[in-house]
Amino acid sequence: MPNRMISILGRLRQDVAAAISAETIEAACKEVGYRWRRRKLGPVETIYLFLVQVLLEDTSCRHVVRIGGREFTDTAYCKARSRLPLAVFLELVRRVAAAVRGASEDSRWHGHRVWVVDGSSVSMPDAPELQGHFGQPGGQRPGCGFPVAKLLMLFHVGTGMLLRVTAAPLRSHDMSGAGAISGGLEPGDVLLGDRGFCSYAHMAMLLGRGISAVFRMHQQVNVDFAPGRPTARRKGPYPRPQGLPSSRRVLAHGPQDQVVAWPKPKGRPGWMTEEEYAALPEEILVRELRYEVATPGYRVRRVTLATTLLDAAAYPAVELAELYYRRWRVEHNLRNMKITMNMDVLKCTTVDGVLKELAMYAIAYNLVRSAMLESARLQRVDPDRISLIDGLRWLTAPAGECESPVLVVNPSRRGRYEPRVKKRRPKQYLRMTKPRREYHKDLLQQWVAA
Repeated sequence: MPNRMISILGRLRQDVAAAISAETIEAACKEVGYRWRRRKLGPVETIYLFLVQVLLEDTSCRHVVRIGGREFTDTAYCKARSRLPLAVFLELVRRVAAAVRGASEDSRWHGHRVWVVDGSSVSMPDAPELQGHFGQPGGQRPGCGFPVAKLLMLFHVGTGMLLRVTAAPLRSHDMSGAGAISGGLEPGDVLLGDRGFCSYAHMAMLLGRGISAVFRMHQQVNVDFAPGRPTARRKGPYPRPQGLPSSRRVLAHGPQDQVVAWPKPKGRPGWMTEEEYAALPEEILVRELRYEVATPGYRVRRVTLATTLLDAAAYPAVELAELYYRRWRVEHNLRNMKITMNMDVLKCTTVDGVLKELAMYAIAYNLVRSAMLESARLQRVDPDRISLIDGLRWLTAPAGECESPVLVVNPSRRGRYEPRVKKRRPKQYLRMTKPRREYHKDLLQQWVAA
């Protein structure tokens, strides 16, 4: 085991360190049916080196050879990573996430565990296998762009821990992986999401599993809080004419807070099978509420939520608005992973390697979150105020330095807003608009003409 990994394990909580111990790694291999022989780069050594590589902001494989402190080549290390099944990495993600979640089980909202789902994307090398599987953004000629994967990630709101991450081709809807990403949720959980996840099929699917939803209303759904709408006692045209809400009003909690019945759409979404869609109920009850955003700097001035938490006394509209505000924390989590931890551009050149690399980022991120949670507990502050980059540096510092996790606490800046602009100018190079071989041909012709 590299000395750097010994230092990292020694700084983690005992239960979190056990989730990534040598015994756990070997148990995960046996659980998925993977057999191996004793060698310099077995499953334990390979996982540890891969983890240190990611924690050091995805350093090169040649650097890993120096970190390992043993005689092997970067090619041998890459082959060792490819030998390990992806299922081993996913099992370790689950174990580490469970250990980190257990470090702060008191972070519940009205007795519910709260999760937030969101999508993002990552770039990767321009390899034929990756191009064929993930694709690249439109408007780019072949040979001028890089493959991009669409990610779907599930975070725990209280701890910031990452439970699951999936990667799909660029031209796929976020909902295509919603079923798999929510597989780790349990009855009684609450799921937050933006308008891309707000649909009848998704909410009905969650209701069938006993999971509550709090989503921002989709922009194509018409919402009407007018008192004259049809109610359960006075039946009206249902569904109503085009341009008006198709839902049926059941109960009014306030001027902009009501419970309505959503009818089952005739069209089946592409991410569900015929059997799954046929099993959904003909209508579901949804609570619609609207509130104003008065914080300066926010582009959105009015937010309409759709939730399956129907009881206004148990879940007041003000508290639901505050809960949805916490959804924005996922943007900070994604920024920390993609920018601070350098996940924005992956390094592997195969689909299997990319998925393993994402799993290792999930493990590394959760280990850093574990250090942040412990530091927040010692300093009695919100975990999201702890500096992630300071936690990353503390976790990877040489042994014997800064053993106590007293990390930097960022100022509380609720409502702070900054323009999304860059001050540092990029180099004045032209953009690549045709394959590199054509540029080489043009340069050769210029030399011949000269």
